[in-house]
Amino acid sequence: MKLSEQTVLVTGSSRGVGLAIAKAFRAEGAQVVLNYYKSDPTTMTSLAKEIDAFPFRADVTSPEQIQALFAAAEEHFHKPITTVVNNAIIGGYEFNGDTGRYKIPDISWSNFDTQLQGFLRGTLNTTQAALSGFEKLGFGRIINIGTNLFHHPVVPYHDYTAAKGALLAFTRTCAADLGPKGVTVNMVSGGLLQTTDASASTPQEVFEQIKAVTPLRKVATPEDLAGVVLFFASPWADAVTGQEMIVDGGLVMR
Repeated sequence: MKLSEQTVLVTGSSRGVGLAIAKAFRAEGAQVVLNYYKSDPTTMTSLAKEIDAFPFRADVTSPEQIQALFAAAEEHFHKPITTVVNNAIIGGYEFNGDTGRYKIPDISWSNFDTQLQGFLRGTLNTTQAALSGFEKLGFGRIINIGTNLFHHPVVPYHDYTAAKGALLAFTRTCAADLGPKGVTVNMVSGGLLQTTDASASTPQEVFEQIKAVTPLRKVATPEDLAGVVLFFASPWADAVTGQEMIVDGGLVMR
């Protein structure tokens, strides 16, 4: 299915990476559902009108709200969602350097549980809600947003990184399970991105340190990551599933 024929849900797409991905899909002619939860509804309505997308407020950790989102999107676009980008972050996570993170003596299980609820439970909810549409079409794309911190914890954010590692495992088991249905499941893992709400509090010296040891001598942007998401959604990736692509200028090579 061409990008222009797809109906795409991007979770957590009110700003930052999610919004960059949504705009990239719209530029290719895809129909887009802008999912948000805590953002101002009036602002989201205006943003959706600006890029010609369909806004819908839903908490990804709620199966009922996600089912309602899929039903509303199908009614609005007169066809099921074909492509799901799982990007939402729960709890307003901030990459604020070594001084601002929870360290081993201080971190609690609730920190881990919050991240697992957002990344793993949220992805399970959207995947389950998408299945009937995928089966109806004989086609589906799921792209999960990961992190290169799983491979190279420059700053050891324990809860965030562990939950993303679990999401990578779920990406691969879903790829194996859903492949016979014509569904591909892949992951795009960004490094520190310049600049999103989550990285706005990152000390400038961290950006400079990463830039200095990155082969391309640059910090990747949300737009850089969005391009790879579109690749996984495109016909060029028809035979690619269960894979992870790292978008960080070459800092991590696998």
